[in-house]
Amino acid sequence: MHTTAPPGAKASVGRSSVSISDIARAAGVASSTVSRALRDSPLISADVRAHIQRLAREMGYTPNGIAQSLQTRRTDTIGLVVTSIADPFFADVANGVEEVARPADLSVFLSSSHNDPAQEEAVIDLLHRRRVDGILVASSRMGEQALGQLTRLQVPIILINSNAEAHVDRLHSVAVDDVLGARLAVDHLLQLGHRAIGYIGGANRPRAHRRRLEGYRSTLAAAGYAPPESWQMLAPGDDPAYTDDVAAGQALVRPLLEAGVTAVFCFNDMVATGVLLACRELGLAVPGDLSIVGYDDIALTRYLTPPLTTVHQPKLELGRAAMTMMLDLLGQRPVEDRVLQPTLLSRGSTAAPRARSTKQLS
Repeated sequence: MHTTAPPGAKASVGRSSVSISDIARAAGVASSTVSRALRDSPLISADVRAHIQRLAREMGYTPNGIAQSLQTRRTDTIGLVVTSIADPFFADVANGVEEVARPADLSVFLSSSHNDPAQEEAVIDLLHRRRVDGILVASSRMGEQALGQLTRLQVPIILINSNAEAHVDRLHSVAVDDVLGARLAVDHLLQLGHRAIGYIGGANRPRAHRRRLEGYRSTLAAAGYAPPESWQMLAPGDDPAYTDDVAAGQALVRPLLEAGVTAVFCFNDMVATGVLLACRELGLAVPGDLSIVGYDDIALTRYLTPPLTTVHQPKLELGRAAMTMMLDLLGQRPVEDRVLQPTLLSRGSTAAPRARSTKQLS
């Protein structure tokens, strides 16, 4: 039901009730002319376009997103799937995605897979049914068959730091060089004089763990050292006691200390935080008794005591690069996979080794 404004007064129409037909009547033109003017069509003169667009603003017109998506076959939405919204690593990745999506007038829907490949598939399927224009998947753990199924979806998909052991050529990806990151960490410790260097890995991210372990071993081997198995710890993936990275670091550093390591390279900063907490419980000084290197450079690391030496992953750039690739795919422009370079940030948790006094570790 339409209301008529008093003579001389501007029309006051509720924002949700204003239609193209309302604007057409107010402007004295056809609805098709209004539609073209609102789309900035060059078929309508600049003066008429400006008049209709100004009138639309004054009347409080809001475009019907559903109707527009039916016309353009686009919803102007992107799905972003992360393993956990509680992981600070993914907060920075998501910020990077939004920095590129926002100027392109795209909205980002965030969903969590909880490190469960089956849940990840379900979330991707839901986003696809919601008709998002593209899907970004961070730290995917899906197998080859599931990844292959993604290529059959009628929507562009980009993997960010994929942790799937399988590789599908038809899927685009952006990642950080994990082997190089591990080499930077271990080489830093070697240059400080450490030789007994341990490693704590993460079972929930198998591909990243494998590549960081490769970098750890190859760097020690190049320096002439062969680390024994007792220096290399991996949290059991099916043990609920180790699903929390901090708890894994707390538990797994003890056998490394008993094995005589003077430094520990950790799979990520949360594991390193657990190692730091365990050292406090045991009365060990960091870096005096044990040097610790993390991985990721989450914001927390700067505020620990001591601040954590860590491998910086360009998290914002990961998000920006993935979203830029998505825009290229949506624009039907050529896209190439990208591998970004990590850097080492030396802080207060690493120093030259010193003779460790005998202390009770139990």
